[in-house]
Amino acid sequence: VQLVESGGGLVQPGGSLRLSCAASGSIIRSYAVGWYRQAPGNQRELVAAITSGGTTNYADSVKGRFTISRDTAKGTVYLQMNSLEAEDTAVYYCNLEPPVTYYWGQGTQVTVSY
Repeated sequence: VQLVESGGGLVQPGGSLRLSCAASGSIIRSYAVGWYRQAPGNQRELVAAITSGGTTNYADSVKGRFTISRDTAKGTVYLQMNSLEAEDTAVYYCNLEPPVTYYWGQGTQVTVSY
């Protein structure tokens, strides 16, 4: 089983995007899943996570703007990103939380710019 990210793109500041992480129902029912991002020159950071019980937590930089959710029937974890800022530009990845090397994928690029 792999985790596959999608939904990135180019969006203007203030806009929205929804990212999807296709996993499996068994994974997201059993483990916490996180969205991570890495901007050029920066370390990869955890942006949001959802536990197997459905509890969510967020980095301070995205609180109130991003929402993580899941659909266990579809085996998918989402990241709804609103009020996007230039500083949100990065490659976004999903993985377990804490992350497992095996599950790092290619990520999906999010670019916030005019």
